Amino acid sequence: MDLEDEPLLFQSSWDAEEEEEQDEEDGESDTQINGGSSTTGGSIVWGAVGWVYTQPWVSGVVLGVGVFLPCALSAYMFLYCPPLDIDLSYSAFEVHSHFSAERFDALTIAIKTQLGSWDRRRRDVNHYDFTALQELLLDRLGRQGDEASNWTSHGGLNSKSLKNHTFKRVVMQQRGVALSQQETERHIEARAGKAKIREEDKNTTNLGKSESHESKGEEGDRDSERSRTRMRRFAPNYSYLQSQALWRMELVFVAQGGGDNNIFTPERLRTIHHIEHLLMQHPQFHQFCWKPLEVLRDLPLGPSYCSPPSSLLSYLFPSERGGRIYYDGMGPDLADIHGALSLAITHPQFYWYVDESLAPDRLSSSLLRSEIQFGAPLPSYYSLQDRPEEQRQRFRNFVVQYADILAQQSTSQVKVLYGGTELFDNEVRQTFHRDMLLALISGGCITLLVYVLTSFSVFLTFFGLTSIGLSCQVALFLYHVVFGVRYLGILNGVAAFVIIGIGVDDVFVFISTFRQASHLVHPVQRMMYTVKTAGRATFLTSFTTAAAYAANTFSQIPAVHDFGLFMALIVSCCWLWVSILMPAALCIWTQCVDPQENTCLKWCDSIFPPFFAREQSSYCCAACLFILVLTLFIPPLCLILSHLGSCDTDVDAAILSLSVETSLSPPGRGTAGVVSANLQWALRHWVAEPAVEKRKVILGIYILVLLLSAGCCCLLRPATHAPLLFRPDTNLQTLLGLRNNLSAQGISCHMCSGLFMEKPHLLHSPTHTTPSMPGFHTQQHTQSPSNSTLQRPLLTVYVSKLDVGASITLYRFSLNTSVPSPWKSLSAGQGEIPSFQAYSGPHSNFSTHMTVCVSRVYHPHPRWMITSQSCDPRHGWRSEFSFYVASAEQQHSRRLYFAQHKLSPHPSRVCAEPPGCVISSGPDGPTKGSFYIPLSKTSGFNPCSGGGCGQPAVRPLVDTGAMVFVVFGILGVNRTQRTDNHVIGDMGSVILDPNFDIFQEIGHLCQICKAISANKQLVKPGGAQCLPSGNKLSSILPLLNPDCHSLPEPNLLPGQLSHGVVGTHGGRVSWLSMAFESTTYKGKSSFQTHSDFLQWETFLQEQLSTLPESSALRRGFQTCEHWKQIFMEIIGVESALCSLLLSLAICVAAVSVFTAHPLLLLPILLTILGVICLVVAIMYWLGWELGAVEAISLSILVGSSVDYCLHLVEGYLLAGETIPATSGHTMRRSLDAVNHVGVAIVSSAVTTVISTVPLFFCVIVPFAKFGQIVAINTAVSILFTLTVTAAMLATMGPANFNRPPGAVLKASLAVLGTTAFGAALCWAGGQLGPFNV
Repeated sequence: MDLEDEPLLFQSSWDAEEEEEQDEEDGESDTQINGGSSTTGGSIVWGAVGWVYTQPWVSGVVLGVGVFLPCALSAYMFLYCPPLDIDLSYSAFEVHSHFSAERFDALTIAIKTQLGSWDRRRRDVNHYDFTALQELLLDRLGRQGDEASNWTSHGGLNSKSLKNHTFKRVVMQQRGVALSQQETERHIEARAGKAKIREEDKNTTNLGKSESHESKGEEGDRDSERSRTRMRRFAPNYSYLQSQALWRMELVFVAQGGGDNNIFTPERLRTIHHIEHLLMQHPQFHQFCWKPLEVLRDLPLGPSYCSPPSSLLSYLFPSERGGRIYYDGMGPDLADIHGALSLAITHPQFYWYVDESLAPDRLSSSLLRSEIQFGAPLPSYYSLQDRPEEQRQRFRNFVVQYADILAQQSTSQVKVLYGGTELFDNEVRQTFHRDMLLALISGGCITLLVYVLTSFSVFLTFFGLTSIGLSCQVALFLYHVVFGVRYLGILNGVAAFVIIGIGVDDVFVFISTFRQASHLVHPVQRMMYTVKTAGRATFLTSFTTAAAYAANTFSQIPAVHDFGLFMALIVSCCWLWVSILMPAALCIWTQCVDPQENTCLKWCDSIFPPFFAREQSSYCCAACLFILVLTLFIPPLCLILSHLGSCDTDVDAAILSLSVETSLSPPGRGTAGVVSANLQWALRHWVAEPAVEKRKVILGIYILVLLLSAGCCCLLRPATHAPLLFRPDTNLQTLLGLRNNLSAQGISCHMCSGLFMEKPHLLHSPTHTTPSMPGFHTQQHTQSPSNSTLQRPLLTVYVSKLDVGASITLYRFSLNTSVPSPWKSLSAGQGEIPSFQAYSGPHSNFSTHMTVCVSRVYHPHPRWMITSQSCDPRHGWRSEFSFYVASAEQQHSRRLYFAQHKLSPHPSRVCAEPPGCVISSGPDGPTKGSFYIPLSKTSGFNPCSGGGCGQPAVRPLVDTGAMVFVVFGILGVNRTQRTDNHVIGDMGSVILDPNFDIFQEIGHLCQICKAISANKQLVKPGGAQCLPSGNKLSSILPLLNPDCHSLPEPNLLPGQLSHGVVGTHGGRVSWLSMAFESTTYKGKSSFQTHSDFLQWETFLQEQLSTLPESSALRRGFQTCEHWKQIFMEIIGVESALCSLLLSLAICVAAVSVFTAHPLLLLPILLTILGVICLVVAIMYWLGWELGAVEAISLSILVGSSVDYCLHLVEGYLLAGETIPATSGHTMRRSLDAVNHVGVAIVSSAVTTVISTVPLFFCVIVPFAKFGQIVAINTAVSILFTLTVTAAMLATMGPANFNRPPGAVLKASLAVLGTTAFGAALCWAGGQLGPFNV
């Protein structure tokens, strides 16, 4: 090992006499160190350590065990322990021990216990909930009637009314029994299988005939029609498959671009129509689409009868078939916008599709919602219960294909957002995985950098990074198996980036210390010095860093607690594994690997000329990577030879005996350590010496920056918006932000479109006009009568197809709507045209004559052809019918393409786009080209032109505000059986109030409901939902108590369930929950929303305080899921700041013990204070706000800031052991401290910054901000360490202090005493607090 240019531990720039004196004193110091240590009791242990790490075969065993043990632990963990779940949910940050979470969890558990589900799927048990409560109320009324049977003259119940109520109760019981029997029969029928269906098919009528009969006869009531349709459930043309809506995909179209942000413009609506049709054109859409019974009456949806998207476009793009208008959104042309919206707004379901700004007098919305339902059971499955997970997986694999399609559909006018449970969750998982893949980029960059900073040693690079990776496996084993944590939170993902910088820091310290210990002659002494010095230095920094991270374990937020524990374990294990493996790797590298690496470097020097050798050698080293990789196989061979006595183990000893000279010039070319030598020279002459010489100026600048930063820290304001989880421009975050303005996720509107709300209308006239609205373009047919004839009637040409081969499809053109077998109707999409309209004779510019020819010879199936000439009878063609179109574009027309296939049987095809009709070569001719047809009858169609569509419906409540629940009869939640505080797992059990009696408190309950609903500052109009299932029970409650008259009525969507719930147990009502849609906007920040929570809490307590002392209602409470979220962020910020202070206190205590001198502690504390203030100030300058993400990131600043300055102080202490006390001694020690640890800490800082740079590009905002804060903190820390800390040590550092063992003991006692005194003060303050109140 050539140490000619190796950085020296005590290299300085003093005069020659001082250098000679220093060399003599260094030798005496080494003798004292090495010789004196032999007289201590620990010399045997350190001697054994030194011997182990100087024997290649023993070091090889250490490396083998160090690699095998983590792998064995990981194998045991993955094979024999419960699987480790990854929790990416936002609820991982919820504080379940907080009273807001306990309240809401208690209500959630009670509802799930009572109803089995929290969301809208509890619809199936809603009838039971209502019936059970009604039975209890009628029983109570019956008992009151028995007790006051003679009380008829004072308004009491007479025997007649009591009989009526009893009769109603019996009827309801019979209805309940009947419904139960129907459900049982339905279940039996479902299990009976196909045989049962065939048996019922014999007794059912043909659905197609029924539809034809309905089209000819008079239309009846919609509800009666639906009930009759449901009776034909197993009709021959209907399949039970996919008939139940089970999954859904959400679409939100947002207006963007210049001008008016109104989504109801022709251009934007046509874009949305194209996107919805594109989704239905997916090849597998028919295998998963929803096929309800109601779509069977919509002829244009045949033959697949898939339900189109639930969208307002069902009104705006109606289709026409047989003189009827079908509101299914499948029409090709846009109807009159104002007329279609005027019809749609007559239904309250209309408001589900638009934003809250739309009003009947202002039909303008910035967005438009759409929902596509998917049905089950899927083909080849018997029912919903038949392999449900397999069906769900099949649907998941299908629906995720839409993500790539929808991501490319946004235009300059319309932004397309997409979601749904499966699609949204899949995108979250993919985003997380893509962000985690950035760790590979980070790892590659770090590997290359470490390779350069280790002076191009593949061996040291490999084992340095391997030791870090193995420590992660050990930490994961301790985290999951020993501490029993079953979940990895989203914050734990950043550990992959942060631990690289921390681990590389320890690796560099060991390598740098070993290289700088070249003044020790014997290899055992050199290795002992390396292990003791580097181990102690890395232990100090690792302990303080781990302690700073461990301070987060006191956080109440599960994700932060788990993150702090995981990082503390991973930092500790990293230090342990690096301390064990790196000395062994250095031993084998010195004695077996380094000669081969030097050979490669010398070969590079021999190839390049001397002038270019210094610049080109590093590039040549990269070319030698393949050769150097072979050195990984040399150590085993060397171990065998060493064991046999054939390996020279004293190679390094001979090198160590070489004389070492101090040079003032930059290091020249070298073989080993050339990068470290150049970096050390630059740090000393360009950083350390100017910092020490200009120390007063640097300290003055530091004070100025500290004051300025402290002022900016005071200006950092709390967050004014909800925390961002993803980048603002992503689909995920935009959709999450819009959900604050939309209805709750539990409310679906899959039967709110015109397909279900409107019956087919007769098309009375092809011409419909309406006054134009601002922002709308009036669409109407302009009638230009001919000079000699009246307007020609329009023909409708229907197209069907027949697949006759792998590449040939026959197309049939007919004026008849019927489709004979085996021909099939076309569905819109893939360029197909199911039908088009043309004139029966010349009309204005529509004068181009087109003929449809048919041939029934030469082929088993007839074939049709469209031509602009006459039919050729020589080939069997004869004319079927003809129509007239335009050859050029006309007003209110659209272009169609036609072509004849060049292969036999030469069918013709009509399509909407050129790609679908490029089926023959050559130029346009009689059988190929394009023509223009008039727009369909639905173009500009105004359904309200005949006198209006009725009054607009009142806007219902769709949970756009925070839903607040007022709960009675529940005392709390019991979590005694819960082993952790994580959101996944058992939530506990509810604690009920045994004194709650609804019949005694019914009057007070009605009064509270009225009082809260009357508070317009807290509750939206029509937002009170005091009873389950709306107002069905409002006619019974007044009979129990007169205060229950005129209860507020909720304004809900038709079919929407009330959020008011009652819980029954043992034949009595055990608890009750009222629901109120509040005026609280869910998009505000937590700090702003906290005032709304206080208003609710204050008002409710005022109402409860008016009740009697004995009333059980006084123990009622209000809760809301949104309250959990706001307290989560507030507690997150508070706990993060407390963790910051706690980690600072732990850091002060640890540094006080390790440095054992107040003048060494003070530079570290001032450096940390300056770093934290400047980082927070940079956050303020970047425009950040203090939210949960920023606060959590700040909690690790202390642990990340203390490393470098503590290393420098450790170098200062090491320099004092050999440098004599002279004038300027502190400055000399400061320079030597930078000389000793500068390369290691700068290398560590560079690797840390590079490892966090990929985090900048993460889509997940916590990752990105975490990486930015760590990078900023690392850069500021290394800058302050090399300048401010060095200047402070040169100014105030103790000159003759060398940290004797007694000083460490005294510092430990002082820290313990201070801690005990602080704990006593806190205890005394807690005891005296009640007396001061």
